[in-house]
Amino acid sequence: MKNTRQIWGWALYDWANSAFATTVMAGFFPVFFKSYWSAGTDVNTSTAQLGLGNSLASLVVALMAPVLGSVADRGNARKKFLIVFAYLGVLATAALCVVGQGHWEMAILVYAVGILGFSGANVFYDSLLPEVANEEEIDFVSGLGFAVGYLGGGILFSLNVLTVLKAEMFGLTSASAVRLSFLSVALWWGAFTLFTVFWVKETPHAPDAARTGNMFSQGFRQLAGTFRKTRHLKTVFLFLVAYWLYIDGVDTIIRMAVDYGLSLGFASNDLILALLITQFVGFPSALIFGRLGERWDVRKSIFLAIGVYMFITVWGVLMTEKSEFYVLAILIGTVQGGIQALSRSYYSRLIPKGQAGEFYGFYNMLGKFAAILGPALIGLVGLASKWWFMPPLPSPDQVTAVEQAASRWSIGSLLILFLVGGTLLYFVDEEKGKREIKGYEEQEA
Repeated sequence: MKNTRQIWGWALYDWANSAFATTVMAGFFPVFFKSYWSAGTDVNTSTAQLGLGNSLASLVVALMAPVLGSVADRGNARKKFLIVFAYLGVLATAALCVVGQGHWEMAILVYAVGILGFSGANVFYDSLLPEVANEEEIDFVSGLGFAVGYLGGGILFSLNVLTVLKAEMFGLTSASAVRLSFLSVALWWGAFTLFTVFWVKETPHAPDAARTGNMFSQGFRQLAGTFRKTRHLKTVFLFLVAYWLYIDGVDTIIRMAVDYGLSLGFASNDLILALLITQFVGFPSALIFGRLGERWDVRKSIFLAIGVYMFITVWGVLMTEKSEFYVLAILIGTVQGGIQALSRSYYSRLIPKGQAGEFYGFYNMLGKFAAILGPALIGLVGLASKWWFMPPLPSPDQVTAVEQAASRWSIGSLLILFLVGGTLLYFVDEEKGKREIKGYEEQEA
C-alpha cells in the first residue's frame, strides 16, 4: 500500500463519523423524534416532518458541495474544510442534548446542522481518497473505510443501546439515556477525527495551490468551469445521473428504515436490534465487496448490490412480522457499504487527475440531492396515500390499517429509483470515459 499510516488515518474518520450515522441518523433520532420531540402527532405527519427535515439539510449541502470542492482544490485545503465541517457536526450533535420535549422544530433545525457538518465533511473526506490510495488498491481502501465505519459505529451504538435499555440500572430515565447517547456521539466523533487531522497529509496538485487569496471567487469560477467540462466528459455525467438515482434509494432506506418500522407497529427495541445487526453484518461485507471490485469487476458488483436493494424494497413492502425485519436488516448490511464504497472508487476512475475536490463536490452534490428527493418522496407519498384511501368516517382500526398501507406505498415508491439508476449505469463505459479525459486534457493543453 502507498502509506499504511495515511490509509488508516483516512479510514478512521469513517470510524469517527459513523457514530453519527448509526446512533443519531438511523437509530435514536427517528425514535426519539416520534416519542419525545413530536409526541402526540400521528405517524404519517411525524414521518413527513422528519423526511422534510432531512431534505432541507440535504438541500443546503447539495448547493454548497460543488463550490466547496472547487474552493478546496484551489486552496489545497480539503483537509482543513473536513476539520471545520466535522467539528460543526460535533457541536450540533452535542446540542441535541438540550432540546426540550415537544420542540420538534428546534430538534429538526439542530439535526439539520448536524447533517450539514456530517455531509459537508464527507465531500472532502471522499476527495482525499486518491491521495491515500493508488488505482490498484483504491477499491479495497474505499471498502476499508466503510468497513471500519460499520465496526466503529456499531460498537458505540451497542453501548448506547445497552445504556438506554438498562437506563434504570445506570440511574437514568429512558429520555436522559438517549440524550446521553447524543453526547457520546459528539465526543467519539470529535476524538477519533484527530487521527485524520494528524495522520493524513494533503499533496498540492498545482504550483499555485498554496495561494488562498480570493479563494472563494476562484472556487465559483471553477464551479462554472466544471459544468462546461461535463459537455466533454459525458461518461462522468451519465454515471452521476445513474448514481443520483440509485443512491437515492440507498440513502432513504438508511434514514427512514426505523421510522418505517415504527409506522408498521414494530417495537422500537426490535428496530434498534435490527439496526445493530446491519452494522455488524456491514463490517465484513464492505471488505468483501472491496475485494470483489478488485478481483471481479467494479461495475458488475454495483449491479449486484442494486439487484439486492430491489429485492429489499419489495420485501419491505410485503413484510408483516418482526422476524422479517431482521432478515431485511441482514440483507441491507450485506450491500449497504459495498454499493457506497464501490461507487466512490469507480467514480475516481472517471474523473481527471488533480481535480478530485471539484469532481467529488459534484458527486456529493448529487448524492445529497438524492437525499432530498427520497425522504420527501417517502413523506409525501405516505400522506397522499392516506388521504386517498381513508374512508369518510373511519373507525380507529380503519385509521391504523390505512396508515400502515400508506407507509407501504411510500417505501414501495423507491423501487423505480433502483430500476432507472441501474439501467443508466448499464450504459456507463469506463474505457470511453478514460478516452474522454485524455481528449479533454489534450484540448486543455
